[in-house]
Order: sequence, then C-alpha cells, then structure tokens
Amino acid sequence: MLLLGGCEGVQSVLHPQGPDAERIATLGWIMFAGAAAIFLLVMALIAFAWIRPPQRDWFGSSRLVVVGGLIFPTATLTALLIYSLAAAGIATRPPATDPEIEVVGYQWWWEVRYRDADGEVAFTTANEIRLPTGRPVRTRVSTADVIHSFWVPNLAGKIDMIPGRVNELMLEADEAGAFRGQCAEYCGGPHTWMAFYAVAEEPDQFARWFERQQQPAPAPQDPILQRGLEVFTSFGCGACHAIRGTDAVGGFGPDLTHVGSRRTIGAGILDNTTENLAAWIADSQHIKPDNPMPPFDFIEGEDLEALAAYLKSLQ
Repeated sequence: MLLLGGCEGVQSVLHPQGPDAERIATLGWIMFAGAAAIFLLVMALIAFAWIRPPQRDWFGSSRLVVVGGLIFPTATLTALLIYSLAAAGIATRPPATDPEIEVVGYQWWWEVRYRDADGEVAFTTANEIRLPTGRPVRTRVSTADVIHSFWVPNLAGKIDMIPGRVNELMLEADEAGAFRGQCAEYCGGPHTWMAFYAVAEEPDQFARWFERQQQPAPAPQDPILQRGLEVFTSFGCGACHAIRGTDAVGGFGPDLTHVGSRRTIGAGILDNTTENLAAWIADSQHIKPDNPMPPFDFIEGEDLEALAAYLKSLQ
C-alpha cells in the first residue's frame, strides 16, 4: 500500500490528467500486466518442475519447449508490441488552439514565451506554464545550451530539447490543477533542481491571466515598493533581468515583469514568498549551488526587504 501511494501526486505518470498521459498510463499498465502474467507463469512452471517427482512425460518433451519457449512468448510479445506501437502512435487530435507556447531550456531554468493568434510573442515568463483546461496547446521546445528534456508526467510524455532543433508536443489538461514538471535529462550542476509547474485553469480564468501578463509592470505607489525598485535599478539587476515598464531590459536571466504571480522561484525550488525572495537574492548559491546568479549578500536590512517586497508585488 505504501508503494502504491507513489502512483498519485503532481508528478506521477500513473496519475494522468490529460489525454496523452492517459494513453501512456494505460500502455504502462497493460505492459506491466503482460509482464507480470508471463513472470507468474514461468515461476509456476519452475516450482512445478522443482517439486514434481523425476519422470519422463510431456513436461520434458520437445513439444513443450517449442510451444512454451518459442511460440507462446513470440505470440505474446508480438501482441504487446503491436498494441504498444498503436497506442504510442500519433492519435487523431483536434487542431491546437491559441496560444502557442515556446519553452527554452537554460542551465538551469526555463524561459516560456506565449504567442498570440497572429503568431507574435505576446509576453515572456519563466519557470511556469499556464494553459486552459480542455484545449490542446501546441508547445515547442528547444534549448539555449546543452541537452535538456521537458517532462510533465501528469499531462504528456517527455521530449528532448536538443541544440539546434525545435521539437513539439501537445499539452492538454482535463481539469484545473498544478502539475510539476522536471528536466529529465542530466544537464550538469543542479539538474535535479530544474523544475517547473504547469498550471491548468478554466478558459475564462486563463484568458484573464493572459491579458494581465501582457501588461507592463505598474509603477509602484507605496514608498517601500518605490525603494525596492530603486534598489533593483541601482544594483544593476536590470543587466540580467527584464521588467517591462521599467528600464530593466536584461535577457540573461528570467523575465520578472510578473514574477510575484508565480508559484515558485528558483525553477521550482522555493515557494514564492517575500521571505524566500529575500533569501534567494542574498545568497542563491546556498539554495541552488552553481546557478548563474551571483550572491547579493551586500544588500542588507531595509533595502533587501524593500527589494523582495517590490518583486512580490509584481502580480
């Protein structure tokens, strides 16, 4: 029962929440059942041969060897192969709907671009994907450096992100929820901490989110948030990060225009809270060693608190 508990959760191929994942899970269970049946049959024959008295009869005949050792496994494995090829083939699917998503893998985070109905980039976000429920969304994946592998087990199979190549898959969620994704190809350093969430929302809620994401960051009105923006600008954070609506136009790190609306920071490592944002800014190397962001431990006290509060306000 404890082992079966691992079949559920936000990152389990055996807990499908979309049509592609459902096909994969069904294929997995059928292959497992077939393998288990063959294993039990072989074990039963071994036990029978072990406990029976020595004698020459049908059990030692060449006919049993041919039928049980050649014909039966060939027929069984061929049937499973034919089924698996049919199940893993490209099923008839409705055409993808807007928006189209592009995911680019970096060491060690994810850039996510959304295209509108005209094919133009509507906005860029990072380390989180949102999609409407009940609608297939075309997702193109690529990499900016080494080989990565994009995998959201609850929604679809994994697909490699290979330098110089763009691969494609469909993401579709049956119901609203948050499903954890992971880089499934070792890419060096903190590979195991290169995660993200795919958040499925009802179409109306997704449409409102999509509209908000296209807006630039509003100018802060609160004095603490104004101070946070000043700290962000004065310490050169805009050299690596972009915040639309400000002078920060960096493209080396994640776009932070609406970073406060994301579930996590650090590519799925920490919950997105003001305290965690401050900890990440001060010493991200302690939290996620070898990530490209240097520590900013010289930002202290009220400046650090104001900066974290400003970033959290970017909803």
